[in-house]
Amino acid sequence: MFTLSGGHVFPLYDGAVTADPPMRIVDVRHEQTAVFAAEATARLSLTPGLAVLTAGPGVTNGISAITTAHFNGSPLVVIAGRAPDYRWGSGSLQEIDHPLLLQAITKRAWTEHETARIGPAADEAFRIATARHRGPVFLDASLEALFGTAPAEPGRAAGADAADPPDQPDPAAIDRIAGLLADATRPVLVLGSDVWLDGAHEAARTAAEELRLPVIANGQGRGILPAGHELLVSRARSTALGEADLVIVAGTPLDFRLSYGEYGGKNGTPPAQVVHVADAPSQLARHRELAASAAGSLAAFFTQLAAMAAGRGPDRAAWPWETGGDAGWLPRLQAASRQATAADAPLLASDAEPIHPMRIYGELARILDDDAVVIGDGGDFVSYAGKYVEPRRPGGWLDPGPYGCLGTGLGYAIAARIARPSAQVVLLLGDGAAGFSLMDADTLVRHGLPVVMICGNNGIWGLEKHPMQALYGYDVAADLQPQCRYDQVVAALGGAGELVTRPADIGPALRRAFDSGVPYLVNIATDPKNVYPRSTTGV
Repeated sequence: MFTLSGGHVFPLYDGAVTADPPMRIVDVRHEQTAVFAAEATARLSLTPGLAVLTAGPGVTNGISAITTAHFNGSPLVVIAGRAPDYRWGSGSLQEIDHPLLLQAITKRAWTEHETARIGPAADEAFRIATARHRGPVFLDASLEALFGTAPAEPGRAAGADAADPPDQPDPAAIDRIAGLLADATRPVLVLGSDVWLDGAHEAARTAAEELRLPVIANGQGRGILPAGHELLVSRARSTALGEADLVIVAGTPLDFRLSYGEYGGKNGTPPAQVVHVADAPSQLARHRELAASAAGSLAAFFTQLAAMAAGRGPDRAAWPWETGGDAGWLPRLQAASRQATAADAPLLASDAEPIHPMRIYGELARILDDDAVVIGDGGDFVSYAGKYVEPRRPGGWLDPGPYGCLGTGLGYAIAARIARPSAQVVLLLGDGAAGFSLMDADTLVRHGLPVVMICGNNGIWGLEKHPMQALYGYDVAADLQPQCRYDQVVAALGGAGELVTRPADIGPALRRAFDSGVPYLVNIATDPKNVYPRSTTGV
């Protein structure tokens, strides 16, 4: 249970500590951190997360985090307190009708007014959160109901044991997709977060390997094919999506991260046919025409698609995209990936002062274990991480997702340390993002949760400063303190840290952080003139 203490929810704490066995309570310094930690628990463990919020501002403080879970499809239950019914409308402390605020960003948001209903309602909330398409559920209970008494065994929610609706993808839809693939010569498979959240990562890897498909990983799809896998061509993303004749996008929306599903048409190629595969019909793209689509269990989808390859037998001929020597589709993308990786080497080892952000990732790559969990919370600094830190296992990467909400980092790090107690946990913070949640380093200290934090400190809001200068020739409200001592904040809260200003000192500082056994922030002053290369700012 992730929470911040509040009187409206005392009975939930009492229930947690007196349970047999007790439920672990992790109390934080801001309600958004509680919800972010619960969401990250869901995204790392593939089981629903739980946040408990007190009434009024406790709930409204958590809304951005609940919205993030909504956009990420994270199974999350938020249980809250509520002002008493008997005084409703009289102006009780923190009196507000929470569900009205939350209906647009949850699968369901409602209030219970009877003590006997709270247990079954909680059971129902978890069932709803974990049903495809997953997402957050909100439940509050009036003060007198939550502090009241009811039978010890209130029973389960009506319909809780009923079978979920059929969720197997339509075989005819998979046949259509298989037919499109059989006719393709330049296919690409995009794996998104829902492939991991739906437990389909092994089936997806098997299908990609059976079909010999070039793969681009997105979000928590990263690591399904480990770093260095011969089919992983994320570094050749521009060529792959720009020249493909068929793009199969599985487990992620066709949103701004994926060019809204507009592929092909580059270097004289025609527009690509696009297939969208989602875990539920509600997630299929409606803003563009699709060549085919399928919805339901993603593991079932990939298993049936892979059967197409298995049916060809062990002596099958090569797929068309494998042939053609160096000029063939897959070999060409593999070569482009190798070329991009080789071109990175000078900057990953850069001795430039001020420090180039890429040097940080060059040093970090030498230290990371295969099972490390890397968390990104920031703008330009974390954009570099998304490009140059490639997980070696599925479930090893967390970022805010498509909602783009800063401040996820400390909550995600708290959850990661608990969910993966033996793994390295690395939180990558922009200095702007650090301002949203760094006080929760206190939570790491109080609960004995060592995490390595790396702050890319360029003293600016990089995502805003450079685009504004490009548009107007000047910038406003885009500067922070140069070399602000965020490391001293963590040290003052009981952890440790240091400021790094020279590239040669990065590696030793990171090793001290991993060896410290405490929450440790390596505060690295980077070059504010460095701009992450992107084709659009969203303006």
